[in-house]
Amino acid sequence: MVTIHIVGIGLDGVAGLSDSIRDIVESAALLSGSERHLSYFPHHPAPQIVLRDLTETVVEIQQRLAAWQQQITPYDSEDLSIEGFSSLIQSPSLTQQYHVVILVSGDPLFFGLGRLLLTWFPPEDLIFHPHVSSIQLAFNRIKVPWQDAVIVSGHGRSLEKLNQALQQNAEKIAILTDNNNTPAAIANLLLSLDLPNTYQFWVCENLGGTEEKVQSFASDRVASQTFAALNVVVLIRQSADFKAPLDLSQIPCSGIPDQYFLSFSDRPGLMTKREVRSLVLGELELQPNQIIWDIGAGTGSVSIEMARLFPESTIYAIEKTAAGTSLIEQNIHRFQVNNVISIHGEAPDILHRLRSPHRIFIGGSGGQISEILGLCSLRLIADGIIVIALATLEHLSTVLDWIKQRQTVEPGWHYQLLQVQLSRSVPIANLTRFSPLNPVTLVQIKLNQ
Repeated sequence: MVTIHIVGIGLDGVAGLSDSIRDIVESAALLSGSERHLSYFPHHPAPQIVLRDLTETVVEIQQRLAAWQQQITPYDSEDLSIEGFSSLIQSPSLTQQYHVVILVSGDPLFFGLGRLLLTWFPPEDLIFHPHVSSIQLAFNRIKVPWQDAVIVSGHGRSLEKLNQALQQNAEKIAILTDNNNTPAAIANLLLSLDLPNTYQFWVCENLGGTEEKVQSFASDRVASQTFAALNVVVLIRQSADFKAPLDLSQIPCSGIPDQYFLSFSDRPGLMTKREVRSLVLGELELQPNQIIWDIGAGTGSVSIEMARLFPESTIYAIEKTAAGTSLIEQNIHRFQVNNVISIHGEAPDILHRLRSPHRIFIGGSGGQISEILGLCSLRLIADGIIVIALATLEHLSTVLDWIKQRQTVEPGWHYQLLQVQLSRSVPIANLTRFSPLNPVTLVQIKLNQ
């Protein structure tokens, strides 16, 4: 019987192999691998197959084994099918002295050829000998635990998984690059997303080799650098530094980029995205000198935009969590607005203490949307407007049920829905595609007297 050994190897070549693995390679009757891998064994006596296209390599291995079989016992078939090959390598006429070695990088079952080989050969005919993977080396070089890292392969794939990980503010991300998904392409994607948090950008080149280099860059500097073809990118989320004062003259009053707000690093979805904020402000139909409630204010981003647009209005930013209240107060100080009042408390109970509003925005309800709407309907000033941002169908159904019940008592209540499905353009290698934001439904409620 013939066994196929898939041997992982690093840039340190033969020196990185154990004695037992080296013996397996040196005794192989057939050796396959990339030109770089085969160059580690320049004096190997066995025939060698340069691994370029996997299908072609498998066919050539089949032909070699068929030739061995014919030397032992005549074999009449010119072409060997996969089924025929499986029968051949299990033939008792082939002795244990025949084995094939395929050299691969790192761990063959970690984004490697192992998965594809398992589709060609029976598992019992394959033996895997993993080497340290480049991802493992990268995290050890930068001295960061990596059991919770998100791993993305850019080898012949899109960077959609990376896009999702960045949108979710993953703490640690490692990316296997290729000629298209280069460090520069990854940096351009990172910059285009307008994330509320920053990432330390590591490029690890030639890991395990004599020309190994591990460097950290600012994302906007990566495009100007040149890197070795063999590299891994690691992104480590950083706590944003908000100590440096903002140049408020350079920041728009409306549509403030998300990155300027102090936010929850582990819960990015709690901030209302810039594009949605702009639509919320439009649906509120704001006027000067108004009292405004922002219920479930999160980071205070909506309150701060309203405050900057209408400095003579008063905005109550209501948030039930202490951490959220702290963020709101820090953002108030950061944007130097003095007409936002941070209120730590849970709606609807805390709302009894506030001045009656002309406008109400509900960005979060804590599962009490009906109770909150009930109190808001009593406190809202005549011709006032309520706007609610909803992310789920269940909450939308609850709101619509409340409105219909209210209309049976007060027919003056009216509403309209705005379904928001937005996408931002992001660079993908040398192309551009749209990346969707989470859909949101805005409900505008008016009481016409």
